[in-house]
Amino acid sequence: MIRRALWQGLIAGTAGGLVMTLGEKLEQAVTGRPDSHVPAQVLQRLTGLPERPGGQPLAVNLAMHYGQAALLGVLRSIMAQTGLRGPVASAEFTVLRITNDQILENATGVGAPPPTWPRGELVVDALHKTVYAFTTGAVADALAARHGPGPGQRRASLLPGRHADVGPLPRRAAYGR
Repeated sequence: MIRRALWQGLIAGTAGGLVMTLGEKLEQAVTGRPDSHVPAQVLQRLTGLPERPGGQPLAVNLAMHYGQAALLGVLRSIMAQTGLRGPVASAEFTVLRITNDQILENATGVGAPPPTWPRGELVVDALHKTVYAFTTGAVADALAARHGPGPGQRRASLLPGRHADVGPLPRRAAYGR
C-alpha cells in the first residue's frame, strides 16, 4: 500500500499543484495581485541557499511550490489508500495543507501567523489551498479506488461508525488479502 501511495500521491499532488497554479494565475489576472515569492524564500532558508532581496528566481519558487504540492500529495494518497476518501477527507487535508505552509513559513521567519494577515489575503490563500486539496483528493481517491476499498472502508462495511463491541477486521481482511 505504501509504494502505491507514494507514486499515486506524487501524481495527485502535482495535479493539485497545477490546478491551484492555474486558479492563482486566473485570480491574479482579475485582481492584479503580484506573484508570491514566499515559496522561494522558504526554500532558500530551509536549504541554506543564498537569499536575494526582492524578486526570487522562478526555478527556486517553482521547485518549492511543486515539490511541496507533490510531497503533500503522498499524505493525501495515504489517506485515500486507508479509506479516508471524499469531500470530508479533502476538507481535512485542506487544513493540513495550510498548516504545512504556516509551519514552514513561520519557522523560517519568512511568514507571519494568518491572524495577522489582511482578511483579503487570508481568503485568497485559503481558497487556493482548498482548490489544491480538493483536486489532489479527487485524483488520489480515484487512483486508490482502482484497488478497492481501504481498510477503514472495509471495517465500516461491518457496521458504520465507532462501536466498542465491534472489533477490528482480521489482519488479512484489513490489508485486502
